[in-house]
Amino acid sequence: MIYLDNSATTAVCAEAAEKSMHMMLSNFGNPSSLHTLGIRAEAEQSQARECVATLLAASPEEIVFTSGGTEANNLAILGAVAAKHRRGRHIVVSAIEHPSVSAPIAMLEKQGFEVTYVQPQPDGNILPADVWAACRADTILVSVMLVNNETGAVFPMEKAIARIRKLSPLATVHTDAVQAVGKLPVNVKKLGVDLLTVSGHKLHAPKGVGALYCRKGVRLTPPAALGGGQEKAIRSGTENTPGIAALGEAVRVLPKPAEMQAHCAALRQRLFDCLEGRPEIRWHLPENGVPCIVNFSVMGLRSETMIHFLAAKYGIYVSAAQPVPKDIRARY
Repeated sequence: MIYLDNSATTAVCAEAAEKSMHMMLSNFGNPSSLHTLGIRAEAEQSQARECVATLLAASPEEIVFTSGGTEANNLAILGAVAAKHRRGRHIVVSAIEHPSVSAPIAMLEKQGFEVTYVQPQPDGNILPADVWAACRADTILVSVMLVNNETGAVFPMEKAIARIRKLSPLATVHTDAVQAVGKLPVNVKKLGVDLLTVSGHKLHAPKGVGALYCRKGVRLTPPAALGGGQEKAIRSGTENTPGIAALGEAVRVLPKPAEMQAHCAALRQRLFDCLEGRPEIRWHLPENGVPCIVNFSVMGLRSETMIHFLAAKYGIYVSAAQPVPKDIRARY
């Protein structure tokens, strides 16, 4: 098997799988319980929170565990807008976000919020100047993904953030960093964002767990479940301690970003060399793109046909571009 679809999901690493099994069979207490098993589960959860915080150069109290990237994005967008809707009604978002961002934005637009969609350049990049041009005094949310999930284009948030703050002082700034965390150095203090999304199954943790960095002092109005007040009352519900502990373990054993970049760059160059001179190949690679995402077309072939052929004939697994839902595509 040649698995080339890690941007969609990763295999769970042995350390994370072992930790999850341990939590399910031996350390299965409710982390809210005051007895010994509960205290042990809570300790594992705290350790995982510290691991994720260290990865992002954040404080542990700024990490909110979720069921994955989709919930984290929804919580960030809907929670930030609900907290500030009386102060403004304008939102700035890139036109090439993941559906877990674009879908809640489209819902808010139907509810009467004004949305400015920042269009990408032909190479897939979102330019800071175009984001700045969209920002207004009444903007309450700016959301631009850090690494695009299909092209690998990197948005220079660290360069853009100061002017975004100046033009839109009311805005909560969010970035979907699902494809960046673990591949690039991600320092939330340097980025300057208020909210940042992490997904466990992109980092060799199990599916069903993720995290939202919520900068200290940023207020979110929880859009969904109310209950026991877990995760600082931002995300109530008994925590997924096996998944959370596994995420912490997966983060702990991640290779250094520089090592990951060098490994992926070598694999990408090998692909370039193998396909050199093939006239039917069209590359879609921004100059600033991360090497772990390679986007190309094979002219004259449907992607679905090629995906099934590669898997059935050679055991090679790749993905095709995800279609944008009609109701969202019509807005771009």
